[in-house]
Amino acid sequence: MTRPGSTPPLDPRPNIRFKPKKHEPQAEKLELTQKMLDLCVKNSTDSPLLRLPIGIRKRIYEYVFSTGETIELLPWDSTLMQRLFVEPEEDKKTGTEEAMGADIGDNDMLVPSSPLINKETKRRNILTKVASLKANTSMTIRAAKFTPEVLLEAPRRSGGVPNSDASKVLYSVSTYSFSEHSKKSEIRILDAATQQTSLVTDDASFSEPTWLDDETILLLKSNEDGTTNIVVGSPYNFEKSKHTAGTIEGPVNDSKIYALGNGVFGLAVVGKAKPDGTLFNPERAEKPLSSGKLYKSGFVRHWDHYVTENRNAIWLGKLLQKKSEKSHVVELGHPLTNALKGTKLESPIEPFGGKDHFDISKYGLVFTSKDPDLNPATHTKTNIYVSASDSFWDDLHTKDMPEIQKASIEGFEGASTSPVWSNSRGMIAFLSMKTDGYESDKNQPFIIHDYKKPSQVTLLYGSDDGKGKWDRSPQSISWSPDDWRLYFTAESHGRGNLYSAGPPKPGGEKEPLPSLLVKGGTIGGAKVLKNGDIFVTSTSLIENSLYSLVPLSTQSSDTAVYELPIDDRPYNSDPDHLTTKYISSNTRSGSMFGLSRHQINEIHWDGAASGTKVHAWVVKPSNFSSKKTYPLAYLVHGGPQGAWTDGWSTRWNPAVFAEQGYVVICPNPTGSTSYGQAFTDAIQGQWGGLPYEDLVLGFDYIKQNISYVDTKRAVALGASYGGYMMNWIQGHPLGREFKALVTHDGVFSMSGQMASEELYFPFHDIKGTLWSNPENWAKWDPSRFTENWATPQLVIHSELDYRLTISEGLAAFNVLQCRGVESQFLTFPDENHWVLKPENGLMWHKVVLDWINEHVGLDKYTEAQKATKTE
Repeated sequence: MTRPGSTPPLDPRPNIRFKPKKHEPQAEKLELTQKMLDLCVKNSTDSPLLRLPIGIRKRIYEYVFSTGETIELLPWDSTLMQRLFVEPEEDKKTGTEEAMGADIGDNDMLVPSSPLINKETKRRNILTKVASLKANTSMTIRAAKFTPEVLLEAPRRSGGVPNSDASKVLYSVSTYSFSEHSKKSEIRILDAATQQTSLVTDDASFSEPTWLDDETILLLKSNEDGTTNIVVGSPYNFEKSKHTAGTIEGPVNDSKIYALGNGVFGLAVVGKAKPDGTLFNPERAEKPLSSGKLYKSGFVRHWDHYVTENRNAIWLGKLLQKKSEKSHVVELGHPLTNALKGTKLESPIEPFGGKDHFDISKYGLVFTSKDPDLNPATHTKTNIYVSASDSFWDDLHTKDMPEIQKASIEGFEGASTSPVWSNSRGMIAFLSMKTDGYESDKNQPFIIHDYKKPSQVTLLYGSDDGKGKWDRSPQSISWSPDDWRLYFTAESHGRGNLYSAGPPKPGGEKEPLPSLLVKGGTIGGAKVLKNGDIFVTSTSLIENSLYSLVPLSTQSSDTAVYELPIDDRPYNSDPDHLTTKYISSNTRSGSMFGLSRHQINEIHWDGAASGTKVHAWVVKPSNFSSKKTYPLAYLVHGGPQGAWTDGWSTRWNPAVFAEQGYVVICPNPTGSTSYGQAFTDAIQGQWGGLPYEDLVLGFDYIKQNISYVDTKRAVALGASYGGYMMNWIQGHPLGREFKALVTHDGVFSMSGQMASEELYFPFHDIKGTLWSNPENWAKWDPSRFTENWATPQLVIHSELDYRLTISEGLAAFNVLQCRGVESQFLTFPDENHWVLKPENGLMWHKVVLDWINEHVGLDKYTEAQKATKTE
């Protein structure tokens, strides 16, 4: 039910090391300390120190001066820094100030000091503790505890956009402050050699950083009137060098650039098209006098909005670079052309489609679109379409677009995605599924060897039964520079890996199956560079943003397997343990949050189906002791064809629960992805069957084998299908094992699924429609077992959730209330299937943690926070 989306992570900051010379006279020493720190800050261009008020910076300077220590300021943003060194706010009644310094904690860590401490006492405490440390101690500033506030305030960094050799990396980052109740957005550039980061712009209207060449970048700027400027400049002095290359008459995004040579660039962006094919601008659109909407076909709502007559379209244009002595001036040659005008096609496909749904090359455009002759509410079938010619860009704006041709694939009637042009020879690779109506079918890779003949395709790793020889479902494809290798991202056993394979030749010669290239964590993006190296963006359960490089250009072995680095040690320091080349981590493998890999374990137990094993992630508190016991938080994922992976999340983050004092166990029962297609497919017609039995067996395994887990103090939580499972558990024996349940956007009644927007989903998973197979719809309906509901339950459901409508949550809550079961209902009128706004996210965490903590005997989160602030 929940389609995974990328949650962009954090912003790196440079390390700053400085040790003042002791022979300097006292006054000069303080002045020199201040100047040297300022110099370090300026050289790093954007240290968090620069964002702090002078009073706070002075306190840090005095601290360095007083101790003579070497201080290492790890990457962080001003929000955390202000928690550590907060500017005084005198209380007239008490003569105290809030958190005016930092204490030295365990492992020589600088941690936030207790608030409301007398100013002079605080100064003495800091200096006394510092004096007790060894000379030249390196101290690390970090969050004292990983809380919801830390999670939600932490800067969220996008995937990296490397230049030609990844020596420089563009990225965007946003940070929310709960103290100021505001969001700050930036575009930055990272120097891979020094790991220092510089500000490109902090104007939130800019987005989509893209390289034109190694010295020039392109950004999109949204204007108040709904138009979009194409802005070009140097990443090193953007504000001074920027100029507007052209204006687009409406909002656009998902820009792609292709260098055509001689200072000419092909440009593609995505924007809404009106029925007449012109660009839609909501700021200039005529406002209707009535709010009524009349529909004559099935797709009324999608995700969180009502479907309108405007559709996504791909818009094409050319940028012309005019070189002069002083600068490179770029201009948009003509107004953009709607590549889909006059068709019924829409691309990218909502709600999650983006750049992965289309690609451009010197030959033209390839994209995916829903089959216009089928109802999108009941079909997943999408096709690959090609509009290309040898003179595509020369003819753009002067001749009609080349005819759009469809790639027909016999036997494959499902979704086709991820089209990507080869670097030469006009080949196209893409992914396709066999089954219409099944969004979690296995992706199988194809190649079009000649774009002029798009229906002549080659299936890679095919098998006689049509299931494919490679038992993984790739999510993306990239070509090597010479077009003789393919790289796939694909999940495997709860991880997001990178694989390598050689494509078959047109003659039919088969290559071996894809082999593992990079493992560990979850790879969110892989960009192949001109020299053959691969720039990788990844996360893990403790790492929110890691940039690294697969150094294939210097590696002679074709069978080498790399792991993602856990620190910045040289990638080739251990020949028997290759890692990707470290470029940038925001969290020092979680240490910025007080997290580490020591908290992460994995367990397996025999599944309900014969011959199956169920895998689960175990996340323990950072202060874990095997001599203690901890309450259990049993987290059930959504999908149901999804998985808990070794990846980061800002919505359901196991470490947040672990830091409250839980052992968190995240099982991947029947239906989960990454354990082979048969395991995923086995949930069809089994919603409350095999997955539930797997969870029961898992609970028994935990009870019998993990001594530090107190299963008598257990809670269970789940969202989407996981929310369905909470309602199902509530009506069955496993429900009596838990002290409390949490249902987020779950299913109460299976017949209520007819109010969903993507009806193909229940039609497939329940093996038929409500009228053709009513027995199965009734069999797995949680509402049939409400007579057994007895466990305290928190129900969360938001009004803009059109995947599972709010009536599902209200019905579950009403049953609990009428039965006298302790229960609460939390709703957000402005959220969809996911709670995305920071203030709402914080409230969500507070309500959830208060609910489960109270029922297992832990302090309520909000009360503990209040106590901390008043100590």
